[in-house]
Amino acid sequence: MTASVGATAPPRSASGGSLAGARRVTATVFAAQGVAVAAVSTTVPAVANHLRLSSLEMTALTIALTLAAGAGSFAGLAAVRRSGPVAVMRAAVLTAAATLLSVAWAPGRAAASAAYVLFGLALGAIDVSVNTRAATVERHYGRSILSSFYAAWSAAGVAAALLTAGVSQLGWPVQYVLTAHAVLVALLALTVRPQALAPVPSSSSDRPAPDDEIQGRRVWSRLVPFGVVLLVAYVVDSTVSAWSTAYLHQTLGASLAAAPLAYAAYQAGTVTGRAGADLMVRRVGQVAVVRAAALLTAAALASLAAARSWPYAVVAACCAGLGVAALTPLCVAAASRLRPGAPETVLARLNVFNYVGVLVGAGASGGLGATGHFRIAYAIPAALALALVTTACFFRPTAPGPPHAWTTRRPGSAHVLPVAVDRGRRP
Repeated sequence: MTASVGATAPPRSASGGSLAGARRVTATVFAAQGVAVAAVSTTVPAVANHLRLSSLEMTALTIALTLAAGAGSFAGLAAVRRSGPVAVMRAAVLTAAATLLSVAWAPGRAAASAAYVLFGLALGAIDVSVNTRAATVERHYGRSILSSFYAAWSAAGVAAALLTAGVSQLGWPVQYVLTAHAVLVALLALTVRPQALAPVPSSSSDRPAPDDEIQGRRVWSRLVPFGVVLLVAYVVDSTVSAWSTAYLHQTLGASLAAAPLAYAAYQAGTVTGRAGADLMVRRVGQVAVVRAAALLTAAALASLAAARSWPYAVVAACCAGLGVAALTPLCVAAASRLRPGAPETVLARLNVFNYVGVLVGAGASGGLGATGHFRIAYAIPAALALALVTTACFFRPTAPGPPHAWTTRRPGSAHVLPVAVDRGRRP
């Protein structure tokens, strides 16, 4: 059964819970995660100086964090199945806030390293739980809204990067910078409240049978194209997010106060891109959006690699964010529709590509940066982004697929998402 939602006020679930409220809660968790990630990314040079870590040691610490996030994703999957996504979201965000404090006030390298690993575990749990909830909310709305959640993530990242730059300008040590971020993340976590979502009404004759969903090895085969796009998107994201501050500071001569501005500009670009991505999908379709995003990302990264000074790099980082903005939410939305009755299962697998991309991006760019070749670290992802143009066809709504695939209409008409029943799952 195809259910569409018009442009009227958001519906309410049969149990009385507000769908708009569920959307706000989900966006809040995305924002909290954005602040937490930005807190870690924009303090890389300051933490390295504070702990007397070399570039290679900081790269190894970033890789350990990413590996922990991959493990946290599967731990989060088990927790979501047991307790539901909302409980996991709240607990994981509070854990992320606590680990930021631990990094800030760690007495030595060993304690700080352990805190980074715990932060990675919390980050992975947030990923799988919040994306599961976002996919469920999107199915209830019956139209593309996932990009708006990622826009909240990016907007929070901009605010956090500016907070890092502002506090650093005041001369505060990194301990106080991370403490300010931790307090903000904790406050956002305390606003998370469960919003019950009843199954979308559907007749039994129209309801897809369990066998109709993509199962087993077929999930991986159908997931790979979206995973490749997500992998490259996170290579780009981690290269810009994790090392743009160091690139501006070490290669382009920016001060510690100016260096975080590239991260802020990158996130500002993603906010802008994601704010309009859902509308663009409805107007021109997913294939055109993916192709345009890949081309813009490639051009922006090439400009970032060739930047003559840090202000040019800031502008290029903004354009890179604008280009890559739609890729992640489109991949998550497409993957979650492979098994709409159990999206967390597919999303946990999709996160494998996510963290491989982060490992490749952060590890390779950190290694190149340690040898003074940050420019090459941005040129390589530019070529990878250009190659994504060839993957756009996999996002074609009319391609053979499960009965839950997007339904496309002419530009200007409704873009409808068939809604699957959320089979007895906790809110």
